[in-house]
Amino acid sequence: MVVMVGVDVHKDTHCAVAVDEVGRQLGKPLTVRATDAGHLQLLRWAQRHGQEHDGVVLAVEDCRHVSGRLERALLAAGARVLRVPPKLMAGARASARTRGKSDPIDALAIARAALREPDLPVAEHTHASRQVKLLVDHREDLVNTRTQAQNRLRWHLHELDPALEPKPRSLDSVSVLDDLVERLQTLPVDGVHVTVRRIALELLADIRDLTLRARALEKELTGLTAAQAPQLLALPGCGVLTAAKIIGETANPGRFRSEASFAMHAGVAPIPASSGRTNRHRLARGGNRQLNAALHRIAITQIRLDGPGRDYYQRRLDKHNTKMEAIRAMKRRLAPVVFTRLQPTDQAPTASLPLAA
Repeated sequence: MVVMVGVDVHKDTHCAVAVDEVGRQLGKPLTVRATDAGHLQLLRWAQRHGQEHDGVVLAVEDCRHVSGRLERALLAAGARVLRVPPKLMAGARASARTRGKSDPIDALAIARAALREPDLPVAEHTHASRQVKLLVDHREDLVNTRTQAQNRLRWHLHELDPALEPKPRSLDSVSVLDDLVERLQTLPVDGVHVTVRRIALELLADIRDLTLRARALEKELTGLTAAQAPQLLALPGCGVLTAAKIIGETANPGRFRSEASFAMHAGVAPIPASSGRTNRHRLARGGNRQLNAALHRIAITQIRLDGPGRDYYQRRLDKHNTKMEAIRAMKRRLAPVVFTRLQPTDQAPTASLPLAA
């Protein structure tokens, strides 16, 4: 009998509950600090349960921002770790006889959900894909911060002189920023406008710095993406940032049983929504929304290109699909193409793949 240990993760503490093969709780829950020492304590506690039976598997709530350090510690020790989506934990908790909500109740629900679902994703951390994801996320944070600064800058420029208003999306250009600095420095101002100009100049300096840092990260991602999935970059409509997003969010493509599993993970596989003799499907609103957005960008770009992607889109429209229905169908057809191109180069087929078919 293999023991299943459910772990409810938090920023400061983790709570673990062990259950047998039919979901009966074994012993008392364990709560540890979310530190290296606490992770080691949890691992030893779980291993003792495994020694008393036929082994142990740890099921961790899939909250990567707080469970990442715990997962890395467990994997480094050779433990087998499963990721349980929060919605499965919530469903198991709702179906239990125990009322209320607490860390032990949640940990028990996680363990029982892992027992009930045999095909949960196995936790693993590939250094290459994790590096790409960290850099992509960091670049997006820089761009978001730059956008906020640009919006504030436009209001200050309008207050100083409406003629200083830059063209839309021109504040990403270093030459435009430098020109604005020169114009502001020679602009005659008095009173409170002196402070407004000072703030505007500081914002311009911040925007310039953020722009250069974002460009440097994009250049670094270009090299990493070309090394890890060069065939993905060859897909029409898939630029460096989109490819990096796909690599970072997919992690190891080998963890998916098939392209259909990858499509379901990306939220582009229709969900059955009928019974009896009818055969209807509905839109999947779950899955990894970052992957979904990346596939959407590829689809939209291919529609603008003159090639098989646009031809497929037009065929769907000719079958009286709406534009959104045609785009969703195209994203589903793109999923296996992207999944194939994510495989290691020595496993990728040499023949050229269709764009969206």
